[in-house]
Amino acid sequence: MDNLVENLGTENVVIIGSGPAGYTAAIYAARANLQPLLITGFTSGGIPGGQLMTTTFVENYPGFPDGVLGPDLMDLMKSQAVRWGTKLIESDVTSIKCIDKPFEITTLEEKIKSNSVIIATGASANRLGIINEELFWSKGISACAICDGATPQFREADLAVIGGGDSACEEAVYLTKYGSKVHLIVRSNKLRASAAMIDRVNANPKIQIHWNTSVTEAIGSEWLENINTIDLNSNQKVIKVKGLFYAIGHTPNTGFLNNQLEIDSRGYIKCVSGRPETSIEGIFAAGDVADSEWRQGVTAAGSGCMAALAAERWLSEKNLAKVIKREQPEPKKSESSTSNLDEDANEETFDFNSEWQKGSYALRKLYHESAKPILVIFSSPSCGPCHVLKPQLKRVISELNGQVQGIEIDIDKDQEIAKQAGINGTPTVQLFKDKLLKRQWKGVKQRSEFKEAIKSLIK
Repeated sequence: MDNLVENLGTENVVIIGSGPAGYTAAIYAARANLQPLLITGFTSGGIPGGQLMTTTFVENYPGFPDGVLGPDLMDLMKSQAVRWGTKLIESDVTSIKCIDKPFEITTLEEKIKSNSVIIATGASANRLGIINEELFWSKGISACAICDGATPQFREADLAVIGGGDSACEEAVYLTKYGSKVHLIVRSNKLRASAAMIDRVNANPKIQIHWNTSVTEAIGSEWLENINTIDLNSNQKVIKVKGLFYAIGHTPNTGFLNNQLEIDSRGYIKCVSGRPETSIEGIFAAGDVADSEWRQGVTAAGSGCMAALAAERWLSEKNLAKVIKREQPEPKKSESSTSNLDEDANEETFDFNSEWQKGSYALRKLYHESAKPILVIFSSPSCGPCHVLKPQLKRVISELNGQVQGIEIDIDKDQEIAKQAGINGTPTVQLFKDKLLKRQWKGVKQRSEFKEAIKSLIK
């Protein structure tokens, strides 16, 4: 921590977290000419974009009558926040000094001072702690069906989902696209999901519900093969599955606060009833980090709006607001990542010198003919973490000035390639040099980790 850089300026407002609450807060604060600084969160509290990054179609967010992919919705929110002047830092907050004013926020790279803070760090998926859970984590057990369900190992296999809420039902329905059968394991005698989701589960012949049942153990050799279950009457049963997906709730990401704010018994930040103010003046909370009841994208966005308006009002009352004058009253139109749908390279479009290409043709050509390191990301269209990681990898490649080439493989389109590569979850990144696999990463990692690994291969 001694090598941290101190940001000498004092921000109007720092927003910690980048889900619907964080981005909405940023949009409102930016439009108020406060030029907010948003710290996305990268490893400790999940991924930038929050839980909607692990959701397929969001069908209950206003303005999208046909639904919208969770990652696409977050891309749009991010673009809107940036368009109005939000500054982004892709890092994690490790601590915050809540007593001193201005507040001091410490990230992995620097220390930042701010007159106000909006905490929108959301919540992270819970684990069960069953026998052999760690042994089979990412080898059959996952907390994100949306991320991992399309991988080759799960196709035409029996799968299981644990949970009884909307998330569990959504994941069960989603997995029927790939698995031959989905066991929905529910600890109680009824589902807690919305009526629409319950109807979908009941209407799907590939879903079997196991009521009043819990999973006790995961069994297999190199990969998950079976799960042991027990019901209320102590009847034990072995269910043959190759995939087990958790949808059992979340824990709020408040550990970095070190109990400086008032927290309830479940870890949620206590706020003034119906308002975003916390126990410390100048610090506000929004989204799932303070909401143990509703936990919806639209309610998180609404609370982000309230937090930004409350912060703006508080800064004005304390004469702390530094209004940033815009060069242009109307900012330029945004270009969200959702509009940049690059096509797979083919014999006609393949460019041997391009820094980033897509598809199996490009992979085969570069694998056999390129002398440079090759960075390959295996992704799927509905994988939120993939949406987060791809621009980071492109940035790494750009910073290395053409000394490395990147390729994206869609595991839905190129199933055989994914199978040959042994991919069992997305995103998975592989680094090749001279036809040899040098490194492999699963999930979202810091940019520096990829960069250092690539630099070690560059002569």
